[in-house]
Amino acid sequence: MIRCKWCNLKNPKYIKYHDNEWCRPNFDDKYLYEMLILESFQAGLSWECVLNKRENLKKAYDNFDINKVCSYDNKKIEELLNNKNIIRNKLKINASINNSKIFKKIVNEYGSFYNYLRTFTQNKTIYETNKTKNNLSDAISSDLQKRGMKFVGTTIIYSYLQAIGIIYSHDKECYLYKKTL
Repeated sequence: MIRCKWCNLKNPKYIKYHDNEWCRPNFDDKYLYEMLILESFQAGLSWECVLNKRENLKKAYDNFDINKVCSYDNKKIEELLNNKNIIRNKLKINASINNSKIFKKIVNEYGSFYNYLRTFTQNKTIYETNKTKNNLSDAISSDLQKRGMKFVGTTIIYSYLQAIGIIYSHDKECYLYKKTL
């Protein structure tokens, strides 16, 4: 079975993510939140690195319970910085807490994070390959940054939109490739 060229066929986690999760629409707020936190940790790293640490990040971040993450204090930040099983970047850890608070504000403002995203997407799925950003990721990134989020540049947001299924980007050679649904 031919998969996207970026998928490391020697890594079962990567294959499972590629086959069962990537580019599949999932607009549940808990998932949207988890993926935004994970994608923000990707900045400067490979997605495979983040994916390999996903379960440990999930454990360290209280199963991505947004209310708990929003209340993290200096003691919890130190605990995260000393956790050898996760990505221990102080700027990213601080940003994850800050971004959680902003995510929660957006959910309160729009009713759900997907409702917020829909103000940019008009419920459309974008089918494109071989890109790392577009006008949609530029617009969402810009708005999130204006709201105070960090590590949400246009490339990170583009990856996020692929991860949650708003942008469908399987390679033309991949068995999951589609032009439209």
